[in-house]
Amino acid sequence: MIDLKSLREDPDVARASQRARGADPELVDQVLAADEQRRALLSAFENQRAEQKQVSKSVGKASPEERPAVLAHAKALAEQVKAAEADANEAQAELDRLLTQLPNLVLDGVPAGGEDDYVVLRTVGTPRDFTAEGFTPADHLDLGQRLGAIDTDRGAKVSGARFYYLTGIGARLELALLNAAMDKALAAGFTPVITPTLVKPEIMAGTGFLGEHAEEVYHLPTDDLYLVGTSEVALAGYHAKEILDLSDGPKRYAGWSACYRREAGSYGKDTRGIIRVHQFHKVEMFSYVRPEDATAEHERLLGWEEAMLALVDLPYRVIDTAAGDLGTSAARKFDCEAWLPTQERYLELTSTSNCTTFQARRLGIRERTEAGNRPVATLNGTLATTRWIVAILENHQLADGSVHVPEGLRGYLGGLETLEPVRP
Repeated sequence: MIDLKSLREDPDVARASQRARGADPELVDQVLAADEQRRALLSAFENQRAEQKQVSKSVGKASPEERPAVLAHAKALAEQVKAAEADANEAQAELDRLLTQLPNLVLDGVPAGGEDDYVVLRTVGTPRDFTAEGFTPADHLDLGQRLGAIDTDRGAKVSGARFYYLTGIGARLELALLNAAMDKALAAGFTPVITPTLVKPEIMAGTGFLGEHAEEVYHLPTDDLYLVGTSEVALAGYHAKEILDLSDGPKRYAGWSACYRREAGSYGKDTRGIIRVHQFHKVEMFSYVRPEDATAEHERLLGWEEAMLALVDLPYRVIDTAAGDLGTSAARKFDCEAWLPTQERYLELTSTSNCTTFQARRLGIRERTEAGNRPVATLNGTLATTRWIVAILENHQLADGSVHVPEGLRGYLGGLETLEPVRP
């Protein structure tokens, strides 16, 4: 949620943010008009209530002759106050409705535009030249099937499209990745957390995943609970309605969870294999920091993500995501995308977002300072997820169908150096 005081003082910042996102700047003016209306009606209500209290106090002092008229006046005022309160509440509800539609303000330097308007910040590593090596690379599903690691046919039989089983070395590889990620997080001072995967509506809404993203989320109407698409949601809700002490630095959590996404609107995109699926596992970093420290923390999260990519020896690039592709809560987002040989493109493996104080305002998360309590900033970043298996298999495959195990993962796989195809 946007700070209304700042919005009143400098609405042009919000209008520019909306234009950068490709969204309607008129929404800013609608919010300001609703805020002005709410304040006017609230002032009228408070004035009438003060008058009512004054008249009510005068009833006891009135003479017997005056008392009926005074009582009638007090009764009429009470009705007016009740109506004025209803009007003020209705204005507040309208303001809240409009505010929930207004996304976070993008930070200076974020590229304007949509999905294709990102800026490449750097490219790390060199993709292999399979032609020079004398063979055509197989895609991750072919490799996974040969290794006995991925079974999408039985996943579809049991659960439907975009579901799968990870079997044998596939299951071990995912656990190796996630354990390596958790070790990285522990070394960086994160507290490991196994999070709930079902959350209340107010927590899902507070993190910004309802509204324009509601169609992506699984909802259980009987229980009125939502399945999370990332442990960011549960980790953001962990300190909801609390006052934090950040005097010793950020509070950092690493959440391990199953994640669920409907992938609405993505029909026909990455349907083969396990690139875009309905269920996966992930280790997610989440930080609560002072607002002035958020930019530096964002760079740290990105650094930890890149260290994890180096651990598994993948060529990748870092992009600064354009404003129109940020999502509701993010003020800036960096993605790390690994090279995918069989598609000759980069595939997103990690995202890290600076949500400034947007989520904290919605969830009532503040910090105690000498000047009083104020909202904190929240940030998140992916450290490993099931999708990484795609890039690892394709980039480290060998001509005979086996797969080289990155050195950084061998300790998590019992020293295994090569994943060998299984016999039929």
